Amino acid sequence: MNINRHQLALAVAVAALFCAGAPPASAQVTGDAATLPAWHVPDISTVADDAEGRAIRYGRLLFDHTSALIGPDATDPDKRYASNGLDCQNCHLDAGTQRFGLPLIGVWERFPAFSARLGAVQTMAERINDCMQRSLNGRALPSDSSEMQAFEAYIRFLGSSQSKQEPIVGRGAPRLPLLNRAADPMHGERVYQMNCAPCHQADGAGVRYSPEDARVKQQRYLFPPLWGADSYNDAAGMARNITAAWFVRANMPRGITFAYPQLEVGDAYDVVAYINEQPRPHKSGLEHDYPDVWLKPADAAYPPLLGPFPAEQHELGPWPPIEAWLRHNMPQERVNLRAAGDVQAIADTMKGADR
Repeated sequence: MNINRHQLALAVAVAALFCAGAPPASAQVTGDAATLPAWHVPDISTVADDAEGRAIRYGRLLFDHTSALIGPDATDPDKRYASNGLDCQNCHLDAGTQRFGLPLIGVWERFPAFSARLGAVQTMAERINDCMQRSLNGRALPSDSSEMQAFEAYIRFLGSSQSKQEPIVGRGAPRLPLLNRAADPMHGERVYQMNCAPCHQADGAGVRYSPEDARVKQQRYLFPPLWGADSYNDAAGMARNITAAWFVRANMPRGITFAYPQLEVGDAYDVVAYINEQPRPHKSGLEHDYPDVWLKPADAAYPPLLGPFPAEQHELGPWPPIEAWLRHNMPQERVNLRAAGDVQAIADTMKGADR
């Protein structure tokens, strides 16, 4: 859906009415949420006007305006590394600063880190290029490019206000119990039309700015597409239903927070199952992900598959039987590696949920 200035004002008003308001009566700040340690976001306006400061500010611009600066709308064809219309902040909310919105605060200190998907220790630059090639459906940035250096400078900056003595609680998205049933895409469609379509549209195509507004705002979308050619590909983390459900329940519809989720746990799993069943770009070579299949997440539905379970069960669940089989059969030397990787379905999710 393309949108002009008048339609833009209406769309923003509708979204505000839809997303705003008091939390539902049943929502309460949990004890854990009320007692979390401080969440420190550094002030980018204080960055010095030197080489490092300019790199940090450029990195922030890349997060906010990815499609315009290094995507399909970049004025220099050689800079078109991303191929879809998404911006980094569509997944890493508020330019990577929102607690439990896949933030990047404190991430710099964790790299280099073991990646189960790669099967090796991964640098920050390699992790950034994972996003470039998966979520942005593009090609890798050269490691010595100004763009890669800016991304790294900005991510490093995001951890600069966090005390090294304080735990950083708020990375990723809050874990949810796994369902004791399969996720239901048919019910997910109803959840989508009620909760997601007002912003992302009934056809999942998002709300696209008019060419004039896109040039001014340096963004392609007001609300990003959730499937189709301009969305993430099938190798992105968001294409895995456990990962996506955790993110969606804590952050969507936009305007809610992890402390006041709008969706029930089962609805979150069902709606992402519906979204991820829709057509999207395919990344070749998925069979090379997770070279040690023991480290593969339960919701990775592409071969080689983990355990004696069909692809549909990996995609939709129920996932607890897969995790139970894994605990019973996994060689002991793989246990610590699995815990160190980016596997999402771990022991504390095994209680399950029937909703």
